[in-house]
Amino acid sequence: MKSIARITKYALCLVVISGCAAQKPVLSSNAHLTTVGPTAAERDIDECIAKAGAEAGQNKQAATENPVAGAATSSVAGAAAGGAGGAIFGNAGQGAAAGAVGGAVGSLTMALLQGRLFERKPPEPITRQLTERCLREKGYEPVGWR
Repeated sequence: MKSIARITKYALCLVVISGCAAQKPVLSSNAHLTTVGPTAAERDIDECIAKAGAEAGQNKQAATENPVAGAATSSVAGAAAGGAGGAIFGNAGQGAAAGAVGGAVGSLTMALLQGRLFERKPPEPITRQLTERCLREKGYEPVGWR
């Protein structure tokens, strides 16, 4: 049981880290950016991204595009398979726990090996356009995404 808990902790760390990998707009250094400073600019960027996502109706990615969502799906499937196997051999709870961890870790490992887990995900084109428009309206000059 201790090894399952340890694996779960590592898998959770990977999930948390991978959630930080999203592209953001790069701003040209202009008079407005110089006046407001980098902290206010970051806040405005986050605000514009959130607003654009809400306008575009694209707040969530499909599980097939998102390795973290895929890991959650694999975890559920693994729990079901592990529970069934555990029931046959006399311990459904432990089998379900092992299956859930195995499914999540397997999915995250594949995403990591394929280079998908830590890649920066580009925004949808409509979200990108709406974000850039919002930033221009605030006085910034977006020059790209990184």
